[in-house]
Amino acid sequence: MNIQDVRRTAFAMPLTSPAFPPGPYRFVRREFLIVTYRTDMDALRAVVPEPLEVAEPLVKYEFIRMPDSTGFGDYTESGQVIPVRIRSAAGIEDGSYVHAMYLNDHPPIAGGRELWGFPKKLATPMLDYETDTVVGTLDYGKVRIATATMGFKHRPVAPGPLLEAIAQPNFLLKIIPHVDGTARICELVRYYMTDVTLHGAWTGPAALELHPHALAPVADLPVLKVESAVHYIADMTLALGTVEHDYLA
Repeated sequence: MNIQDVRRTAFAMPLTSPAFPPGPYRFVRREFLIVTYRTDMDALRAVVPEPLEVAEPLVKYEFIRMPDSTGFGDYTESGQVIPVRIRSAAGIEDGSYVHAMYLNDHPPIAGGRELWGFPKKLATPMLDYETDTVVGTLDYGKVRIATATMGFKHRPVAPGPLLEAIAQPNFLLKIIPHVDGTARICELVRYYMTDVTLHGAWTGPAALELHPHALAPVADLPVLKVESAVHYIADMTLALGTVEHDYLA
């Protein structure tokens, strides 16, 4: 294979059998259980990178079931997303910073980390039903580190505010090391979920429990009070990103 062939065909590793295909990446009937909780403000500020700002001491703990994902297959993920804001010449913009994600499928772990900089690690999340309860669990190895429960379809949620929240920008800290171990890429990345079709959304009473773990420190953002919960199903496309800030420039 000559140099031109390498340049023409290279988009992901391994070169001759990439871990994921090129996008776009469409998700059909993507199912969410999101518990919003109040946490320690100092703990949030310690993990959210500038130029993002923490507006309130809130965290959204998510369980996401993805049965039909273009190129990535059938999988589940779980993690923490932090509401943030960012200042620019255009003013103050609200968005979300993806702090931690745990998945049970290699292609979206590889693709998420390499393309956008998603903070994905291998674990065993689950989103299911126990009679009248929506249940999300996350195990890291054999250790249970998160459990969320919500009453099944107690009250419908108005689609307008939810769709507005989904349309907000999301931010990631993308880090790719150089061969000497230093950071070769260190960027704040912006991305959006697009072409959203909402099939239904509900709320109800909810609870969330997080357990300390050395390598999956979800409990470092402790649950002080559960504020709300939403369970919804939607189709959406994960758009490619743009660089918001280059930390090495």
